[in-house]
Amino acid sequence: MPPRTHKRSPLAVQLLLLLLEEPMHAYRMQQLIRERHKDTVVNIAQRNSVYQTLDRLLRDGLIEVHETEQTGNRPRSTTYRITDEGRETLLSWLRTMLSTPAREFPEFPAALASLPALTPESVRELLDGRVAKLRRTLARMDDEKRLTDGMGLHRVFTIEDEYRRAMVEAELAWVMAVIADLVEGRLTWHR
Repeated sequence: MPPRTHKRSPLAVQLLLLLLEEPMHAYRMQQLIRERHKDTVVNIAQRNSVYQTLDRLLRDGLIEVHETEQTGNRPRSTTYRITDEGRETLLSWLRTMLSTPAREFPEFPAALASLPALTPESVRELLDGRVAKLRRTLARMDDEKRLTDGMGLHRVFTIEDEYRRAMVEAELAWVMAVIADLVEGRLTWHR
């Protein structure tokens, strides 16, 4: 029988990493993701996404219930812990994620593939707006870096921020080059 494969997601990875530290409940995991600024790499805007991912990890046998307690009228609090299979799966996922580029389908390339639906003038205006937002993002990242540098954190705990900054810088340079091509007439189309 071939080994079971489990559905990987960035949020599942973060939750398993937290459970490597110690057993904890969903609310604590969500707090730590925010406190450690890992919400820049995983989407926890919808609180339910943490619970849904925990349910899937539980069904897959990657985590188990450590304990459930009830205090007064408050809802039951379930504490989870990682299983041996969860540890093995997490390490396998990390090896794959680090070594193999993933096929991802972000929105921006899909919008670029649809440029002929708009006029070159409106595309230029929209891309100018994107440039302004990318510059604000870089400024915010620089502010956050100054903060984390002041905390004395080891680089390994913020390396994803370096990567994200490099990607934003590359996107900014590329978008500015496309705008220049639009202005100079090297990129055009007719409706």
